[in-house]
Amino acid sequence: MPFHSCIVDINTQSLQTLRLDRYVSEVLSILSRSQIKARSLAAKVNGKDVKLSRNVKQGDRLELQWDENPPIDIIAQDIPLEIIYEDEKCVVVNKEQGMVVHPGAGNRLGTLANALYFRRLAKACAEPQNLRPGIVHRLDKETSGIIICAYNDETHVFLADQFKARKVIKNYFAIVQGTPKEQKGRIETFIARDKKDRKQFVVCAQGKSAVTSYKVIKSWNNYSLVLLRPRTGRTHQLRVHMRHLGNPILGDPVYGNSDRHFSQVSLMLHSKNLTITLPGESEKKTFSSPMPERFKVIIKKLDRMNIHG
Repeated sequence: MPFHSCIVDINTQSLQTLRLDRYVSEVLSILSRSQIKARSLAAKVNGKDVKLSRNVKQGDRLELQWDENPPIDIIAQDIPLEIIYEDEKCVVVNKEQGMVVHPGAGNRLGTLANALYFRRLAKACAEPQNLRPGIVHRLDKETSGIIICAYNDETHVFLADQFKARKVIKNYFAIVQGTPKEQKGRIETFIARDKKDRKQFVVCAQGKSAVTSYKVIKSWNNYSLVLLRPRTGRTHQLRVHMRHLGNPILGDPVYGNSDRHFSQVSLMLHSKNLTITLPGESEKKTFSSPMPERFKVIIKKLDRMNIHG
């Protein structure tokens, strides 16, 4: 059976001591906990064979090897994508609103991963088992904009490590209800799953630290266009934080409020740009997406409403 291997230098300063198997699944996101066993992951730390239960820390060098299997759970589909950047290692996509990023329950087809797998198969000379539509980070289905994905495991590790180390800069446009009391600020909370609904998240005293910076770009009577910069990457973080601030994102069916002026509007959240270092390069690159048409339509309507009171 073919196998894959990679070398990882742990340079995340904020990393606390963590079991090797948890580091591979939770930090590197190479293999899930179940895949670690099924694909016979073997590891060396600083040149010595170790058990997967061994703790790792900053400064360690990992040599990982595991059985390679084709991603049979992903079906290749010829779906048009707006490509911002692409090379043999990664691709940057301007994801359209309504597209799910990765297949899951009820979403086996039509996802970004399906489209990327087809694209990679069509271009590559390698066998399918050596390909990977690696989802490094995610955008919600109704969030549009910039997303970067890896085409191989080494690139996935390289990019994912930057996200974990909070070296990636991400900015989002959002139209929110109301106007924040301060024109710019920083939201720091803990976020956890809602015990009453596991699909939702809430601000609470216990959970994972979540930090978001915001700046109001323009305000109308009861709405604002804001620029959001997540400093952490918690699920639904921006949506939960704007609700916590008292200014939920317009069109948010989960964390928002009903709106008589825009009852049919979908989630007004867009990944505007992303700054990251690509493999083999020393300088960071910024990839940007223009403001979507749906934002321009709402802004024009808000301008008219503001004029006429």
